[in-house]
Amino acid sequence: MGKRSLFFRYRLHHVLFWMLVFGLWYFLRYPVDRFSNQAFLITLVKVTDLAILVYMTNLVLIPSLLYKKKYGWFALAFVAMVVTSSLIKMQIIGQIMNNPGLFDLSDREKLKERIYDNVIPHFFLVIAGAATKLMYDHSRMQQRLIEMAREKAEAELSFLKSQINPHFLFNSLNSVYFLINKENPEARQALHKFSDMLRYQLYEMNGARIPIEKELNYLKDYVDLQKLRKDENYNVEFNCSPEVKDFSIEPLLLIPFVENAFKHISHKTTEKNFVRLDMSRLNGHFNFTIENSTEHAKPTDLHGGIGLNNVKRRLELLYPDKYSLNINDGEKTYTVDLKLKIES
Repeated sequence: MGKRSLFFRYRLHHVLFWMLVFGLWYFLRYPVDRFSNQAFLITLVKVTDLAILVYMTNLVLIPSLLYKKKYGWFALAFVAMVVTSSLIKMQIIGQIMNNPGLFDLSDREKLKERIYDNVIPHFFLVIAGAATKLMYDHSRMQQRLIEMAREKAEAELSFLKSQINPHFLFNSLNSVYFLINKENPEARQALHKFSDMLRYQLYEMNGARIPIEKELNYLKDYVDLQKLRKDENYNVEFNCSPEVKDFSIEPLLLIPFVENAFKHISHKTTEKNFVRLDMSRLNGHFNFTIENSTEHAKPTDLHGGIGLNNVKRRLELLYPDKYSLNINDGEKTYTVDLKLKIES
């Protein structure tokens, strides 16, 4: 679907709305015997001016000032915008009526009349548009909270259904650990890492978010286990800068990308196969990049049936307007770049 079709699909109702406002304004303001090109142009200027003010308020001032609790700057910018727009509008209408001095504000007797007819109505009309925007955004936020609560409940229910008695499981792992010959440290170490990963999933994921240090330890254990399955023709790198600490993250948010990289890694015999993880912290953001070598298979589905679309959906619910995700599916490499805004 092209940009033009997207415009008609999502923006046509805005065009129809302003056409309706123009029609009502024109036919109610001017009697039939006064229809003229001049009346048409004046109405067009007034409606266009109002539309610009509404969109500037809803798309610029509210997101960048009001929602960031900069109330004083919002009020100042709003008043300045309405007054400036009204002055420009009056000058344009004066030119259309061939009477540039019609709206001369130096006449103190008519100054109040000019303000009453041209400035005050704009305040109320633009405020009405802003109120519509605020109600719409509030409704969307409530819907998002409902979806987050439902998905969290479904995830918890799924986890409870699949949870094995942890005491029995850890006792069994300990038994297996002592059965392994002490001269086989790699096997013991692998079982120990698996036990740590299981303990993390069973006991440490109780809160909504967990420290990044715990999530990194979980990823590191998973990567180390994967290394045991690879020979010298596979290169696995795990790079994490020291600055990645002292903030929280949603648990198991990164592991689907890591699982996907190992699942779809290439198996070349003449070239090096690799998985490379890079994590850093810069300018209030956590940067996560993972790259793996590929062949012909297109890694579009994440391991375990989670799916790339589900991961994107989780990011939208948990980090609304606080993340960026870029995926590059090249001929020889598959790269995921995720950037999250940090909440310390």
